[in-house]
Amino acid sequence: MPTTKEKNPLERATVPDLYGAGGEPLGEPPAPPPGILESVPDDIRRQLPDEVVDELLAGAETEEEIFGPGGVFGQLTKQLVERALEVELTDHLGYDPHAEPAGGTGNTRNGRGKPKTLMTEHGPVEIHAPRDRDGSFEPKLVRKRQRRFEGFDEKILALYSRGMSTRDIERYLRELYGVNVGRDLISRVTDAVMEDARAWQQRPLDDVYPVIFLDALVLKIKEGGSVQRKACYLALGVRVNGERDVLGMWFQDAEGAKFWMQVLSELKHRGVRDILICCVDGLTGFPEAIEAIFPATTVQTCIVHLIRRSLRYVPRREYDQVAKDLKPIYTAADADAAWQALETFDEKWGKRFPPIVQAWQDAWEHVTPFLAFESEVRRVIYTTNAIEALNRQLRKAIKTKGHFPTEDSARKLIYLAIHNAVPQWTRTRAWTKALLAFKIQFGDRLPDTAI
Repeated sequence: MPTTKEKNPLERATVPDLYGAGGEPLGEPPAPPPGILESVPDDIRRQLPDEVVDELLAGAETEEEIFGPGGVFGQLTKQLVERALEVELTDHLGYDPHAEPAGGTGNTRNGRGKPKTLMTEHGPVEIHAPRDRDGSFEPKLVRKRQRRFEGFDEKILALYSRGMSTRDIERYLRELYGVNVGRDLISRVTDAVMEDARAWQQRPLDDVYPVIFLDALVLKIKEGGSVQRKACYLALGVRVNGERDVLGMWFQDAEGAKFWMQVLSELKHRGVRDILICCVDGLTGFPEAIEAIFPATTVQTCIVHLIRRSLRYVPRREYDQVAKDLKPIYTAADADAAWQALETFDEKWGKRFPPIVQAWQDAWEHVTPFLAFESEVRRVIYTTNAIEALNRQLRKAIKTKGHFPTEDSARKLIYLAIHNAVPQWTRTRAWTKALLAFKIQFGDRLPDTAI
C-alpha cells in the first residue's frame, strides 16, 4: 500500500471542493458569458470537468476578470499553491492534518507564516505558507524567500530577448499584470544568463563541419567614457545532418589575420578537427588565418556581397544592365567558362567601371570554388545569406538600443536573441544532395556516418 511520501505533492493538490457537506452541489452555477470559455487554455479545459470550469468562471464577465490581477487564475493559483504546500508539509512531518505524530511527540504543524506575495504571470498572488514547529520544513514548490513563481523569470528573459529595455519591461509587467517589478530585479534576472552564455561559448563542438559561414554585426558599445563601434562576429556552422548551429560570437574593434587566428584556434580547441568550406564576406586576413589553422579548408567568397560591392560604382539607370552582364560569371558551368565571362564583361564595361573588374580579379581564387558543384549545391555555399537571415532576426532585437553600456550587455542580449530565433533557420534546404556532392568532392574528410 503506497505511503504518503510516495506521491508527488502536485498530484494530490486538487481544486477546492465545489460541493456542500452532504455531497450535493451548492446550486447551479450561472453560465459564463458567451466567448469566455474559449479564452481558457485548452490544456486546462481538458484536465478539469466542464462543471468545475463553469463554477470557476461564475460571475466572470471579461478576460481581465479571468486572467488579470486578482482574477480567476490568480485565485486558482493561490489555492493550488497553498494546497500543494500543505501536502509537502504532510510529507515532511509524516502524518496527516488533525492526526497525532508517531509516538505522540516530535515535530508538529505551527500554523501559517506571514502572507507572502508571489509574482506570477497572472499578477501578484498572496499566499500563506504553512510552518512546522522546529523550522526544518523546506518547501520545494515555493522555496523560502522565493518571490517569483516558476515561469516569471522566463517571461522577463523572453521580453528582454526581443529588445525591450528594463524600463519597457517594468512598464509592461505593471500594465499587463499589475506587478511592480523594479529595474534592479529585471537586471539581476537577465544578468543570470551570463553564466549560460559563457558556458555556451565554451561548449564542445563537432569534429567536422561541412560548411561554416562567418559574418559580423556592427554595434555601438560604451567604452572608456565614449561610445565606440565594435564588430560582433558570428560563426554559423552547418553540421553533417544539415542542422545549422551558431558556434560562437566574438567582439573586435577591427578584423585581421591575428584576430581570425584566435577565433579559429578557439574552434579547434573546442573540438573542430576539419572544416570543408568556409563562406566569408571578403574578411581581411581570413584566408591567411584559415590556411594556418585549417590548411585544407576551401575559402568561398560570398558572391552576393561581391555583386553588391560591384554595383556601388554603377549609376542607377545602368544598374539592371550591369547586374545582368555579371550573371554569366557566377552561373558559368566551370571556372574556365566563368573567366571567359569576366573577360567579356571587361570588354564591355571595363573602361567605364575598372574597379568592378579589379574586385573580381583580386578575389578570383576564392570566387570559383563553388563552381565545382551543380546548381542546387551551389545555393548552399555561394552566399552568406544563411547567416544574414540570422542577423536580420538579431537586428530586430537590437534596433531599439542606441548603444550598449557594456560589452557584456551586448553579449547577453545577442545570446538570448540567438536562442529566440533558432527555430526559424535551423535546417538547410537540399542538404541530402549537397552532402553527397561533398562526399564525392572531399572523400574521407567527410565521415561515412554522415551519409
